[in-house]
Amino acid sequence: QVQVVESGGGLVQSGGSLRLSCAASGRIYRINDMGWYRQAPGKQRELVATITNGGSTNYADSVKGRFTISRDNAKNTVYLQMNSLKPEDTAVYYCNAKHVSRFAVNQLDFWGQGTQVTVTS
Repeated sequence: QVQVVESGGGLVQSGGSLRLSCAASGRIYRINDMGWYRQAPGKQRELVATITNGGSTNYADSVKGRFTISRDNAKNTVYLQMNSLKPEDTAVYYCNAKHVSRFAVNQLDFWGQGTQVTVTS
């Protein structure tokens, strides 16, 4: 099995910055995409940013130019640098890792437990 653990959430004022980290561990063969998603109270979980194992990135329009996703393949770790934070960025942020085991055809999704990000005005 693969475990995914996030860290780095917290409370910050509007305009501030936070950096989230996420490490995958366990019986890892190959991780394809890794990404960050978020869920605000009363809303559905939404994509924030994803990154392939080749380094190609994808961002939600709401965070483009403010957030940067990066990855260290050797450490199976993904980061999310969040700048110019707004109150509407307040949510639980979840890390996702898409893992393919050695003899599998399909990839499986593994999720972290989530980390709270709260931005005050």
